[in-house]
Amino acid sequence: MNADLIGWISAAILVLTISRQVYSQWRSGSVAGVSKWLFIGQMSASLGFTIYSWLVENWVFVFANFFILLTAVAGEGVYLRNKRNAQRKQAAPMNAQAMRR
Repeated sequence: MNADLIGWISAAILVLTISRQVYSQWRSGSVAGVSKWLFIGQMSASLGFTIYSWLVENWVFVFANFFILLTAVAGEGVYLRNKRNAQRKQAAPMNAQAMRR
């Protein structure tokens, strides 16, 4: 089996796995169990690995790390949206109580 084929298959599995996690987080609307630093760290590492892979001309890892970077950007967006929605829900009962007074 060609070594690049193993790399492409592994990259696809990783991208699909991470994408599924972001999708699950989006569907749940929750930030429970997710650190605010998870996607920031993932974006930083993926950007560095993408640049490195490009410099050494390893196209399997350029592809994999670029799409993991995109997944991290999407994940950060979902995280921020879910956190903002949770804060709004928490503030809504307090606003309702303040209006009754």
